Amino acid sequence: QVQLVESGGGLVQAGGSLRLSCAASGRTFSSYRMGWFRQAPGKEREFIAAIRWSSGSTYYADSVKGRFTISRDNAKNTVYLQMNSLKPEDTAVYYCAAEPLPLTLTSMTYRYWGQGTQVTVSS
Repeated sequence: QVQLVESGGGLVQAGGSLRLSCAASGRTFSSYRMGWFRQAPGKEREFIAAIRWSSGSTYYADSVKGRFTISRDNAKNTVYLQMNSLKPEDTAVYYCAAEPLPLTLTSMTYRYWGQGTQVTVSS
């Protein structure tokens, strides 16, 4: 059973940084595609970034390109989201997701989801 556990959220001032972690367990993730999404109150879930575990190839939403970086640590089975230059509009619950099928990085299909971690950016 795949389990994804996010951590690292919190309260930060605008312009600050946070690093989110997603600890993955229950499978061998070398062929998986991993993603980060977020959902703000009253808004739809929004794609942030994706990474292919095997190659490290990445894909970002335009809204975070240049500010956020997705990466993975094979030894720790963990995916990270480094968030810099945070803005109040980045406030949301951030979710980690995993997809075992060899779909393109731009695909929004993800089978497994974590419970989310809250990120709040104050102005």
